[in-house]
Amino acid sequence: MTPPLRTILTMLLMCVATIHAASAGTVRIKDLVEFDGVRGNDLLGYGLVVGLNGSGDGLRNSPFTEELMSNILERLGINVTGEQFRPKNVAAVLVTAALPPFARAGSQIDVTVSAIGDAKSLLGGTLVMTPLNAADGQIYAVAQGTIIAGGASAEGEAGSVVQGVPTSGTIPSGARVEREVDFDFAGLESLRLALREPDFTTAARIERAINGAVGRPVALMLDSGTVRLDITAMRARSAAHALGRVENLMVEPERKARVVVDQRSGTIVMGQDVRISRVAVSQGNLTLRIQETPLAVQPNPFARGETVVVPRTEAEIEEEPGIGLAEVPEGTSLAEVIAGLNALGVAPRDMIDILKSIKAAGALHAEFVVR
Repeated sequence: MTPPLRTILTMLLMCVATIHAASAGTVRIKDLVEFDGVRGNDLLGYGLVVGLNGSGDGLRNSPFTEELMSNILERLGINVTGEQFRPKNVAAVLVTAALPPFARAGSQIDVTVSAIGDAKSLLGGTLVMTPLNAADGQIYAVAQGTIIAGGASAEGEAGSVVQGVPTSGTIPSGARVEREVDFDFAGLESLRLALREPDFTTAARIERAINGAVGRPVALMLDSGTVRLDITAMRARSAAHALGRVENLMVEPERKARVVVDQRSGTIVMGQDVRISRVAVSQGNLTLRIQETPLAVQPNPFARGETVVVPRTEAEIEEEPGIGLAEVPEGTSLAEVIAGLNALGVAPRDMIDILKSIKAAGALHAEFVVR
């Protein structure tokens, strides 16, 4: 067999294996779990944005902005005690960021800047050096830079227009890490894998996949949301090498049957394992309309009298015929459930009420989540 033909055959086999894995619904372990210790930390700071084009805080309504600006100027050696200044090109902001895991001193991270006063826009502003603190009160990063606002605003004497959110923006790579999180990851002898969606079946499959790949029992399911990985038994040089070996293993997750509805937008999302028992449904709408049309009665010309407003009310009740009593057959697959519900011929918002009633009747076998 010639080398080119062997190469082509190998590529075809790899494609078939990839298609089979995708059709089986397998997911990498790293997309199913959180590794114990591999986590970020939230940072928060309070700072000042300067250089705004007259769209900053009104210092009369935001006295904290004036106080912050005075403190910054005094640190720079400028005495402003007793001075009255009312600039319109500064704004007080909250600065937020996420310190990624294993971030080293000198690395840069993105920050989000949000106005907390009555500033109209942060477009074109520059964030002055702002320390960012973690939950322990320590400073882990310092932010500074030009803000990229997420919108724009314009106004005139008789109107204004706003697009997006001009009072919030980002600074890409706007903060520099000054302190590292003290965590000896390399010295761990065991590591816990926390499932994002706890499930006993998924945890057992993760345990089986890791033990099968390593060739010996190094993973142990502790509960539905935790799998412990023995670093020492894996004989890996470090915990990082152990995770690099197992995080890309493919596992088919098992998920709960779930129906999620959003009442504001009328959105309905169903999981693959949703099942429904045989049930009969009747649905109709009752509409009540009340309309006020007052009538003004005036006296004849040159006659004595006053204009009187006579109230006139029209009330009406309208009941739509509805769908009658319709049967929704038992569904053994998602396609059959959808077909049975679509046969009712109702709008999505009415479908939400029907699903609630079916769930209350015990015929919908899924977790019902309303947002």
